[in-house]
Amino acid sequence: MKRATWLTIGGLVLVVGVIGVSAGSLWSGLPVDVAEVREGPIQEFVDERGKTRLPETHLVTMPFGGRVEAITLSEGDEVQKGEIVAQLVPLDLDLTVEEARAVVERLEAAIRENAYSAIEETAVKQAEQFVESMRNTVLVAETRLPPSIEKSDYHQKNLKRVEELAKTKAQSEDELDRARLDAVQAKSDLAQDGLVVEATRALALATDMLPTMVRQYIERKSFTEAVLKKQLAEATARLRQVEQNQKRGTMTSPVDGVVLDRPVTNEQFLPAGTELLEIGRLEDLEVDAEVLSVDVVNVKEGAPVEIYGPAIGKNLPGARDYAVGTVHRVYPAGFTKISSLGVEQQRVIVIIHFKPEDLQWLRAKRGLGVGYRVRVRIRTREAPSALVIPRSSLFRGADGQWNVYAIRGGRARVAKVQIGILNDELAQVTDGLAPGDLIVRAPEGDLEDGQRVKAVVEESEEPPGPSAGTQEAD
Repeated sequence: MKRATWLTIGGLVLVVGVIGVSAGSLWSGLPVDVAEVREGPIQEFVDERGKTRLPETHLVTMPFGGRVEAITLSEGDEVQKGEIVAQLVPLDLDLTVEEARAVVERLEAAIRENAYSAIEETAVKQAEQFVESMRNTVLVAETRLPPSIEKSDYHQKNLKRVEELAKTKAQSEDELDRARLDAVQAKSDLAQDGLVVEATRALALATDMLPTMVRQYIERKSFTEAVLKKQLAEATARLRQVEQNQKRGTMTSPVDGVVLDRPVTNEQFLPAGTELLEIGRLEDLEVDAEVLSVDVVNVKEGAPVEIYGPAIGKNLPGARDYAVGTVHRVYPAGFTKISSLGVEQQRVIVIIHFKPEDLQWLRAKRGLGVGYRVRVRIRTREAPSALVIPRSSLFRGADGQWNVYAIRGGRARVAKVQIGILNDELAQVTDGLAPGDLIVRAPEGDLEDGQRVKAVVEESEEPPGPSAGTQEAD
């Protein structure tokens, strides 16, 4: 009986011990990783891909059709403003200028020749004298006509008298024949003198036109001079053009920069406008980022930017792994772009300028150039001192509001919170928690409101700092 009693007592002690151990386990609660609500800085970012570019490049092109000499410059060569970078064949330009100059000189000589009218003036005087001489000749011819008429009349009358006397044998046949011959001769002389008068009058009329004709010729030379002067003006303009082309045939760099592209190398004939060189100033290097339109509304000009990526490196001054920049311009219009996953996106171009010291370091140490891929982290909002918690502690309630599990009285209690700035790592709490509160860092799906828990705090936990992200609390 005594042995059975002891066995019963022992069994009771064992059961009590098991129950005590189980009770102690339940009392300690479910171990959970917790974080303390602390004050610290938080920032909100828009993170996108970007590409370096130059705001302006300078093209050296063919000023007109011609033969260009071989270009010795190569991509990456530095050039100075005013340095000769390309040259058209000089002989071709020289010959064109000489030809145009010869045309100008020929027309100038023609104008001088046309202006010389001494011969014409002499011809006018000569013509006037000839007219006067012909008038005098007409007068002389006219003075001979009356005697010829009288002489013809006399011989006609004398012939009649001799014919009457010859009938009575008072005059011989020889005298009759002589009278007849004299009458015919007188009549012929009269006719000849009449023809001379008419001829000299006709010549006089023609001669009267000579001075007028010479003067008209002189006047016509004035019109010729006007035409020659117009031709000279055209030739002079052509000469100026080819002289200007001769100057343009020697092409110089418009800026201090580097050769970005050289499409032409060998000597060849090229039409006007053909691109020979592209020159740019790497000191003006900037970043072109295509930001989603839903994010770009929060991007403001002057906003600070972190530029990072393999092209930037990780050993910048100050042990930074990013270069400092600022938003220079946000384009007012967006454009549609298809993503690599086939999703149609509306994006807006944002131009970012490097901090000059960082750009100088990147060019010298990293050889940063045009068209290099980078990433940009544009700061849209920040709070230097805010209540911050880990982003992983947040979850949505049934009403769609943000909640956390706060540790209160050894139990996990659901607490509604108001969130301000939100990024990938941290969240700003504007209402619902106080500094020093403990919350579950990453609540499991089976954790329930009011469940007893055991807080586990990492010894190495540091106060939260700013982190990258793109989201804003609803």
